[in-house]
Amino acid sequence: MKKSDFIALVAEKGNLTKKDAEVAIEAYNTAVIAALKSGEKVQLVGFGTYEPRHRAERDGFNPITKEKIRIKASINPSFKAGKAFKAALN
Repeated sequence: MKKSDFIALVAEKGNLTKKDAEVAIEAYNTAVIAALKSGEKVQLVGFGTYEPRHRAERDGFNPITKEKIRIKASINPSFKAGKAFKAALN
């Protein structure tokens, strides 16, 4: 599903205009990203939990040249589906 399809679906299910649905989705995305950047967890009961996962700096290599490189530390988003969400899919 593309973003435009998702916006149309949210607009239909929420009885909103497509513009309002797009604004709501963008606000949701911005809020989740801001929380994860500040190191917070976002728990949506029944849906799931977004959590920042910290990856340490590590050694790697370029597969083409076999040259060793240093991979910087990073923060990666993680999502764990909630019980009700899993139940709705199965």
